[in-house]
Amino acid sequence: MKLVKKAVLSIAVFFALFALFSLAAPAATTYAADETTATEAEEEGSSTGAKALAAALAIGLAAGAGTVAMGFLAGKSTEGIARQPEAEGKIRTTMILGIVFIETAVLYALMISILIIFVL
Repeated sequence: MKLVKKAVLSIAVFFALFALFSLAAPAATTYAADETTATEAEEEGSSTGAKALAAALAIGLAAGAGTVAMGFLAGKSTEGIARQPEAEGKIRTTMILGIVFIETAVLYALMISILIIFVL
């Protein structure tokens, strides 16, 4: 049960950081545009850099966390199959379903990163 609580807490912290970085991108671009007194091209350049940084952090954190989660899931399912070979089908089905959910979260992060780059 402690492992489940720790996993849920880790996921919550991950999504909170992801939301923070996603929300910080427009604020960073606005701040950069307000502070500079250079030409319009320089303002656009600093805005583009902040967007790129926010998108890179978002997809990087999501991909890293997804990779760790998939590795953890594969290892634990292999242990479970080794301990109870008769439950191999149920364990494999649950593992594949978990991998699908993890990969969906990573794809959502990719979508948000693309939106940060092209829409904001």
